[in-house]
Amino acid sequence: MTEINAAFYRGNRTFAVETTEAHAPGPGEVAVRVAYCGICGTDMHVFHGNMDARVGLNRTVGHEMSGTVEAVGEGVEGFASGRRVVVRPLDHCGDCPACHAGHIHICHNLKFLGLDTDGAMQEVWTVPAHTLHALPDDIRMDHAALIEPVAVACHDVRLSALQQGEDVVVIGGGPIGILVAMVARDAGGRVVISEVNPHRLAIAVKLGFDTVNPAETDLTAAIDARTDGKGAEVVFEVSGTQPGVEAMTAVAATRARIVMVAIHAVRPQVDLFRFFWRELKLIGARVYEPEDYEKAIEIIVSGGIDADTIITDISPLSEIQAAFEALDSSPTAMKSLIRVSENA
Repeated sequence: MTEINAAFYRGNRTFAVETTEAHAPGPGEVAVRVAYCGICGTDMHVFHGNMDARVGLNRTVGHEMSGTVEAVGEGVEGFASGRRVVVRPLDHCGDCPACHAGHIHICHNLKFLGLDTDGAMQEVWTVPAHTLHALPDDIRMDHAALIEPVAVACHDVRLSALQQGEDVVVIGGGPIGILVAMVARDAGGRVVISEVNPHRLAIAVKLGFDTVNPAETDLTAAIDARTDGKGAEVVFEVSGTQPGVEAMTAVAATRARIVMVAIHAVRPQVDLFRFFWRELKLIGARVYEPEDYEKAIEIIVSGGIDADTIITDISPLSEIQAAFEALDSSPTAMKSLIRVSENA
């Protein structure tokens, strides 16, 4: 077995990088040498101890990754050693009502790789072959580590049925909100980002978006002025806050589609009268489907995502503890990457 370095979550906001043995791929599995892995909001929840009951105190986390195939198990076709890939980190059961209906991404028994199993913060990650997506040879591997969160945005925008020229409001300008805004703009939407953090607003402006700080300006009035009183046909709630939920109905046009992207820690109060009055539609959006991954790859390759602006820092695996601590305290960071392997 090959010895590799891996980062293990040990609880109490602590990671330990240790030498361990790589798992050889079994039937239907592929071993991937990980190049880069992004730190996402869920990883930060793990760091804060909010998911200890789920992940335990000996888990290698991480799922926003890029890498190259190291070895393939028996029965795997279409992937050979050296092929650049990303992993769609969802493993479905195949035998629940959602799977039978073709909705494997919301399987009733879904395993999320990197949370319910060990993840990509290790030099070699062995995963089911069905989770792989091939990358073009000329894509930058640090940019490719954004494909997973971009796929989230692609799923959100696809479910919104956004049409060319429609007005769009993205409530929340964090990493996912910014990516949703860029994918929505790529689809032809006229996008406004609502955000209170001045550093995130500065990034949004740098990316060419119109912005509103609802702490300083009445968001509903601003959208009404922009749309001649019509409101936005598509609204993405990405803030995870009660004010964001209140804003999502207030800025919505007649028969607007509201996409709930954020995970709310407590059950929010929703203005159902506004849903009745304007015949609004609320759409739940969770993770992604294979077509969203392919669309994310296409958008990144075409330059529809400004990856260099989104990626604000890169640290080696040996400094993962410092990287999490820095991200936890930084008001300016957008997407932090871990360089997992030097030779991937």
